[in-house]
Amino acid sequence: MTLPYFDAAQVRASLPFERAIAAIEDALRADTDPEIDGPRIFAPAPDGEFLLMPAVGQGYSGLKVATIAPLNPAKGEEKIQGVYLLFDSANLTPIAAMDGAELTAIRTPAATLAAVKNIAEAPGETPFTSTPKILVFGAGIQAVNHIRAAKAVFPEGRFSVVGQRIERIAALTEQLAAEGIAVTRGSVDDVPGADVILCVTSSPTPLFDGSLPADHAIIASVGQHGLDAREVDETLVKRSEVAVEGRASSWRESGDLIPARSVEEWMQINPPNLKDLVDGKFKRVAGRPSLYTGVGMAWEDLVSAAVVYEDHRSRSA
Repeated sequence: MTLPYFDAAQVRASLPFERAIAAIEDALRADTDPEIDGPRIFAPAPDGEFLLMPAVGQGYSGLKVATIAPLNPAKGEEKIQGVYLLFDSANLTPIAAMDGAELTAIRTPAATLAAVKNIAEAPGETPFTSTPKILVFGAGIQAVNHIRAAKAVFPEGRFSVVGQRIERIAALTEQLAAEGIAVTRGSVDDVPGADVILCVTSSPTPLFDGSLPADHAIIASVGQHGLDAREVDETLVKRSEVAVEGRASSWRESGDLIPARSVEEWMQINPPNLKDLVDGKFKRVAGRPSLYTGVGMAWEDLVSAAVVYEDHRSRSA
């Protein structure tokens, strides 16, 4: 039997952001537990590294094999590429392969906006507007897709982008305008007035002074992983109500949280994870921003890949 392969366009067609976000939420409401997600595996490769992310589920299991090549952008090639392999959990038979980079480009903002959506809907004294000002740090594909995902959650949202390269901001603005999403160029000066701040950069140092966000703001930092990289500073971490994608993955990889506090301190605090957010176990606190941090997890790839596979199987039935 020939193993079906779903290219980037097919992955994208099966995962519009409303559906991708709902799939993440549905999985978390069911039996998916971020705390049993296995650690990612790094291995050296020529001028870069391999990244392996296995995940196990009741119906399906999977493995993402990605390459990270930092020299590629200067050659006009993609920095991150990869393939996702989907298996039948009953017998570990491979049943499909698909574009791993596109899967990542969709599942990351889907998980982020699932978090932001559920924080915005959480009970508490902090008001939240239905027409939020959404400020995005970054101008790459993750910025584009986070705006698309945020538009699905906040149809009346107003978007601004902060980036170092004017030409990339111009390209992003033009691309999204063609889709009916208006985006303006922003700056760090816009941080105090933002309702939602999405950090999706490769910056190893904080993007803004943590005292600047408004008390009611929701901040999501998901662009970096590794204990030596951080998009937000200690000031913001310590003044915020913190939620995490997964606790164990954060202790391993979230430079945003560590060393703002030690692993031992975070374990005592026991911040809610993404499953807790979706299950309604997060409460917003007046006078404190809400900060969500994520490093990317293998179960999100598996959930998204299963949607792609089942979508194409139903079409061919």
